[in-house]
Amino acid sequence: MVSNPELMIDDFKNAGANSITFHIEVTEERGITQSVIDKIKAYGMQVAISVKPKTPIESIFPYVKDLDFVLIMTVEPGFGGQSFMSEMMTKVSTLRRKYPNLNIQVDGGLDIKTIEPAAAAGANVVVAGSALFRPDQNPKDTIQFFKDTINKHSPNWK
Repeated sequence: MVSNPELMIDDFKNAGANSITFHIEVTEERGITQSVIDKIKAYGMQVAISVKPKTPIESIFPYVKDLDFVLIMTVEPGFGGQSFMSEMMTKVSTLRRKYPNLNIQVDGGLDIKTIEPAAAAGANVVVAGSALFRPDQNPKDTIQFFKDTINKHSPNWK
């Protein structure tokens, strides 16, 4: 997590980034969330807000109209291999009902057991780290399983 995303936008743009996701918790407390979104958009990049588990989902509602996607953290950010927090699916389903065309991404503890509740709640994009590098599973098969599960619940997403 970057503490001052507004200071990194130029560097990311110059490095060739086409999207930036930042944690609302670090911008909202300083009242700069909209200006960070606007600067990223001005560079022609996609922009997303990430929401940590303890942050109310309603905190992002004023900004959704300007976002390309929302990232719901399904673990406390910081390190890989944590357990999926199924209670975060309430946030996902709330977003899906309120914003049916929004790309909703989930990150943390996703694997072949947790992708089903995430997709059923409305997530259509996943971040998978540890799940892809398990010695007992083929990464290609895991990726295909994730895609198939998301498509089962969200057949109109590409």
